[in-house]
Amino acid sequence: MCINYRNARDRAEALAAELEASGSRAIAVAGDVSVEADVVRVFETCDERLGPLDALVNNAGILETQMRVESMTADRIQRIFATNVTGAFVCAREAVRRMATSRGGRGGAIVNVSSGAARLGSPGEYVDYAASKGALDTMTIGLSQEVAAEGIRVNTVRPGFIYTEMHASGGEPNRVDRVKAFVPMKRGGTAEEVARAILWLLSDEASFTTGAFIDVTGGK
Repeated sequence: MCINYRNARDRAEALAAELEASGSRAIAVAGDVSVEADVVRVFETCDERLGPLDALVNNAGILETQMRVESMTADRIQRIFATNVTGAFVCAREAVRRMATSRGGRGGAIVNVSSGAARLGSPGEYVDYAASKGALDTMTIGLSQEVAAEGIRVNTVRPGFIYTEMHASGGEPNRVDRVKAFVPMKRGGTAEEVARAILWLLSDEASFTTGAFIDVTGGK
C-alpha cells in the first residue's frame, strides 16, 4: 500500500510502519496532488517499490474558510478545484494507464471520495467545495463507463458530517456537533465508517459494481 501525504509526514510514516508490522507492504510518499509532476512521481515510486497497481482511493480534498459565493475569489476557487478535481483526474489517469487490460494491466478498482455536499450544495459555507465534489461525482459516472470493459471499476463514497480535522480548515472545528441534529441518525460519522464502505467497493464482493455511489451520511 502506498500512503500519499502532502504535509503530515509523521502520521503517514507511522501508519505505514503499523501496516508493515501487521504483515502488509506499505510506504509513505510525499506529493501534492494539485501538482501534476508530484502525482506522476508518486505513481512511479509505487511502481518501483510496490509493483503492479490494482487499486486507487482518491481521498485528497481541501476546503477553505466558510463564506458565501459573493465573497469568494477566483484564486480560492482554483485552489479548491486544483486539488479536489484536477488532482483526482490526474491520479485516475495514472491509475488507468497502469490497470487497464488494454495497456497490459490486470484491471483494478478506483474509489473516489466525494461528499454529501455534492447533493446538498453547502449554501452559506462551502458552495465551491460542494461543486468540486459534484464534478467528482460526474467523473465517476463517465470514467466508470469508459474503462468498464478494460477491467477497471470506478465507484464513489459520499461521506456526510464526519468527525475529522478538516472542519478546522473551514474555521469551525466543532461543526459536526453543531449540525448533527439535522442528521436522521442524530450523530456524526467516523472515518472508520467511511473506510469500511471504501474497502467494500475495492473488494471482490463488489465485483459487479461500477458507477455506483454509497452515501455514508447517516440518512442526510
